[in-house]
Amino acid sequence: MDVTQQQSAIKATYFSLLGNICLALVKGLAGILGNSYALIADAIESTTDIFSSFLVLFGLKYANKPADENHPYGHGRAEPLITFIVVGFLITSATIIAYESIQNITTPHDAPKSWTLILLAIIILWKEFSFRKVMKRAVETNSSSLKADAWHHRSDAITSVAAFIGISIAVLFGNGYESADDWAALFASGFILYNSYLIFRPALGEIMDEHLYDDLILEIREVSHKVKGVIDTEKCFIRKAGMKYHVDLHATVDANLTVKEGHDIAHLLKDTLRAKIPQLGHVLIHIEPNEF
Repeated sequence: MDVTQQQSAIKATYFSLLGNICLALVKGLAGILGNSYALIADAIESTTDIFSSFLVLFGLKYANKPADENHPYGHGRAEPLITFIVVGFLITSATIIAYESIQNITTPHDAPKSWTLILLAIIILWKEFSFRKVMKRAVETNSSSLKADAWHHRSDAITSVAAFIGISIAVLFGNGYESADDWAALFASGFILYNSYLIFRPALGEIMDEHLYDDLILEIREVSHKVKGVIDTEKCFIRKAGMKYHVDLHATVDANLTVKEGHDIAHLLKDTLRAKIPQLGHVLIHIEPNEF
């Protein structure tokens, strides 16, 4: 990731951080004053989002440290590790919300205030906007932790939708339906857990060097075939570390070339790939003789 991409990713994280701080305060106060546990549950999630955004910010900065003697491939693997911690925060918040929801369902209480619906409508629109903004930056920078941060916004929007439905039922139907708000919070906790899995799975694949990059392999082969001296390509292995893809590629050349000529083609191929596909990190070229 170049400097411009890194700055873009960090700005997106600051945007998430400031937004979550404001929302946690607003939701918490509104939940207490408006007698809505669904809003308080939302505030709990936004509070965990604050800590996760700090982690994402740290991960982005650490993952982009240059390679050194102890880390010849760089520090990119810090990103999925940070993603695992972010998922841990999500699971923790979902568990707390579910527990408190069940407690409130079994305890009689007053219905939430109708004005909380207006606030929730504004929050839903804001969180969906935040999701789209941060996800756009995540795709541009190829950051798994930033994608996790974006999904925090989408999860928050969904929990707010659930809260909106629950409060609407409680307000419209009155006595006997006060717990609809709490059932909404319980549903939201289940959705948060589901999203936790969706965030965790690709990060795990990254750590385990799972093959998920067929489109990138096709692009690498297309670029390689245009390099002078390259007859064909064979094996191509890719592993992702942070926002970079490290490549091991077998390239076929004329068997009658000298060792130096084959070496020069390998360097030309490596330089061409890194120039044409900027997201590539280390590129290792293995030369195969074409004997037919």
